[in-house]
Amino acid sequence: MIQRRELLLSALAAGAVATGAPVASETLSASNYRVPLKHRPRWIDVDPALTVGAIYASNEQRRLYWIDSPGRAIRYTIAIGAAGRAFRGTAVVARKAIQPSWMPTRNMIRMEPEVYGQFSAGLPGGHPMNPLGAAALYLYRDGRDTLFRIHGTPQPWTMGRSFSSGCLRLVNEHMMDLYARAPVGTPVHVS
Repeated sequence: MIQRRELLLSALAAGAVATGAPVASETLSASNYRVPLKHRPRWIDVDPALTVGAIYASNEQRRLYWIDSPGRAIRYTIAIGAAGRAFRGTAVVARKAIQPSWMPTRNMIRMEPEVYGQFSAGLPGGHPMNPLGAAALYLYRDGRDTLFRIHGTPQPWTMGRSFSSGCLRLVNEHMMDLYARAPVGTPVHVS
């Protein structure tokens, strides 16, 4: 049986229509990578039944939507977790951080020791190799940290790809825009 959330996300995908200029006119990351126009945030029309002030994301579409007002959203392109690592379900933003420090999870180190073992002590915020980038929204479910984040990335060329260890990643400048809009307590729905 299709749940209401799945139906709304399907309607969001089917009914999303680009309506105007990108949210940011020019997006350059610290690497000077010019983000393609198709990956820049855009105001779009969406199903007016979607909850205002909520985040909806689609792993399949590799899109994240901030519902700004009834029937209006900002659509961001995201990078998602590699196969079998993507977050799905509902959560709430329970914490926010600018230039957060990062430490790989035990599972990340176990699955890819050659990639993550060297970072087992973590990286400070602002470090050029810190995968959380400029900012992070920490996703909790039932009061517990899911260990999944919506965060920036020092690798803007990964947008639209299945790339990360499971988190939803945005270009740093796009993440700062979302960070300013989404307060602690924001509901997050990911399909």
